Amino acid sequence: MTALLFIVFFGLMALGVPIAAAMGLGLLLNALFGETVSLAFIGRGMVSSLDSFPVLAVPIFIFAGEIMAKGGISKRLFNFANACVGGFTGGVPMATVFTCMLFGAISGSGSATFAAVGTIMIPIMTKQGYDRRFITALTAASGGLGILIPPSLPMVMYGVSAGASIGDMFMAGVLPGVLCGVALMVYAYIFSKLHPIALTENQESRMSIGRSLLDGFWALLCPVIILGGIYGGIFTATEAAGVAALYGLLVSKFIYKTLHFREIPGILLRSARMNAPILLIVAVATVFGRILTIQNIPVMLANTVLGITDNAILILLFINLLLLVAGMLMEALAAIVILTPILLPIATGIGLDPVHFGVIMVANLAIGFITPPVGTNLYAASGITGIPIKDIVRAAVGPVVALFIIQLFIVLIPGLSTWLPSLMK
Repeated sequence: MTALLFIVFFGLMALGVPIAAAMGLGLLLNALFGETVSLAFIGRGMVSSLDSFPVLAVPIFIFAGEIMAKGGISKRLFNFANACVGGFTGGVPMATVFTCMLFGAISGSGSATFAAVGTIMIPIMTKQGYDRRFITALTAASGGLGILIPPSLPMVMYGVSAGASIGDMFMAGVLPGVLCGVALMVYAYIFSKLHPIALTENQESRMSIGRSLLDGFWALLCPVIILGGIYGGIFTATEAAGVAALYGLLVSKFIYKTLHFREIPGILLRSARMNAPILLIVAVATVFGRILTIQNIPVMLANTVLGITDNAILILLFINLLLLVAGMLMEALAAIVILTPILLPIATGIGLDPVHFGVIMVANLAIGFITPPVGTNLYAASGITGIPIKDIVRAAVGPVVALFIIQLFIVLIPGLSTWLPSLMK
């Protein structure tokens, strides 16, 4: 029945069936023809998986990101980023990467980060003369940083699935997320050096750092409040999501005055459209993972892998290859809910810290945002620019290589993930 579950799941995915439906049909056949679970178990499992206080952070952070994108906060974040690095060669693309890092520290979503920043910055950089394929691929890759830099929705789900502290996961993603952002900025600098352009639009409007800091103070304060509140013991990660949503609403409406109350129903509708498929995937994937656990698949797989070799490097290579392939085929949250119970016993079996493994997992899946066939940011980027996906994929080779290099450091240097969480204790 386990074989049937996976055959149906991957077979339907290969036919282009949405991942939630593919998993759901696999579960249905397992319940009808197997003796492990019943239809009632699947129904109760889907409901109970969403009846979780930590999972509530996912829809609220998405709502907060929508508010801040509509309220123009992403533009103020760019002004600050541009003031910091805009004067370098390739300064505007570098500032775009920096902006994605800052917005990711608010929204926790890779797709929301790309949508908020890409819709503003890609047209601006195109007018300035930058190669459209280069800036589109770079921005799509930078959007993926939103799931690594805290607060990260995939890290929330990993914490729920692995029983790890969500606060520790947030802090563990800081250094790896910053390193990934720096790597993409270095790539933007090198590309711009090798492909110089004559800007068709000058940059005299670039603010000074002091002025941009003053203009964007309330926007930049949001991640400080979120992380400071969590580690100060003031509120939990889920409560932080509520604080972020309320803060974004108040700042956008009463301080920046860029948001009108009549726009809130539209924001709620867009948030619901984003949340519905995500939460359906989480519900089905949770039951999927529970069935694998009931059938003892994680332990069997861990024993099999550890029985073949006890070489930690080879096992890490196997895990990373599997996660990279999963990132190409599956949405990040689904991959985490399904694969965490399977791979975590293997990782801990070779002495890997669960928090470190969580960062490895999320960093691999972040690359999946710009790798076909599922890469969500690829399709969003193609929709925004009209560039064929195959052209964006070719242009994304450079950013993917840059992220691969940092991924190697993340895997081999556990302190990059564990230093900050241990420091905060």
